[in-house]
Amino acid sequence: MKKRLILASSSPRRQTLFKLIAEDFDVLAPEVDESTTLTDPKEVVEFLAEKKARAAADAASAPSIVLGADTIVVKDGEILGKPKDAADAAQMLKILSGGVHDVYTGYCLIDTETGKTLVSHVKTEVDFNAMTDTEIDDYIATGEPMDKAGAYGIQGYGAKYIRAIHGDYYCVMGFPVSVIYHDLMNFMQ
Repeated sequence: MKKRLILASSSPRRQTLFKLIAEDFDVLAPEVDESTTLTDPKEVVEFLAEKKARAAADAASAPSIVLGADTIVVKDGEILGKPKDAADAAQMLKILSGGVHDVYTGYCLIDTETGKTLVSHVKTEVDFNAMTDTEIDDYIATGEPMDKAGAYGIQGYGAKYIRAIHGDYYCVMGFPVSVIYHDLMNFMQ
């Protein structure tokens, strides 16, 4: 019997990008507590990706391969998750403005039948243009920053503030397509 693929994410971006890898998959995204005492960015994203994947694996009703992912933005050692409100988003954008930061996306694959697990991450460096207070306010008014780590989306209005990236573009979107595709193909063998 062929195992189902399950994406443990309610993110529309991750669902769209997973369709580049697999047309047929289920979405199962149980609520998980994303708090952690970990401080190393690699450990944080891998821990949270695995936590999400395990919650979905526990809820799966048939043998499945589950994929969980998590993304954070890190500037000068400070982890920036999703903003709590507009003021938090503005603060994050001021921190990122005119500098370079890292985006980490962790991912976890779990075979619910065998327990086999793979946990890894991808890191991309992002060079951000300086933003004026008016640009920050106008960008927040679009609503785009509110559900994204670091309060910006590279694939939307935020693109005009990104000078360069060094690494995987899709990592910044929260789903490094090529790396996950190759790991998934090897994982299913």
